[in-house]
Amino acid sequence: MATRFASFRHKLLHGEAGIKTVHFWAPLFKWGLVIAGISDLRKAPELVSTNQNLALMVTGFIWSRYSTQIIPKNWGLFAVNFFVGCTGLYQIGRKYYYTGKLYD
Repeated sequence: MATRFASFRHKLLHGEAGIKTVHFWAPLFKWGLVIAGISDLRKAPELVSTNQNLALMVTGFIWSRYSTQIIPKNWGLFAVNFFVGCTGLYQIGRKYYYTGKLYD
């Protein structure tokens, strides 16, 4: 058990996507976009920005694909971008469902 923890700690501190690299911190801060998208669920659907959520959806899914192709594979980056894309997609669907159109 102790060797498992030591191995995990070493990988976390000194790994290719460890805590001392941008591969760790960039996805961590990007979760703020997901939280902002979820907090927009309280807004009326007609107030949701189509352009903003379309941009979040497209970039989220594009960067999700990218994060599986880079070395080192960054599954934290994949997860956050996937959820950014899903949040944008959900908001666009929500707006379309309630207003019947995407643009005013």
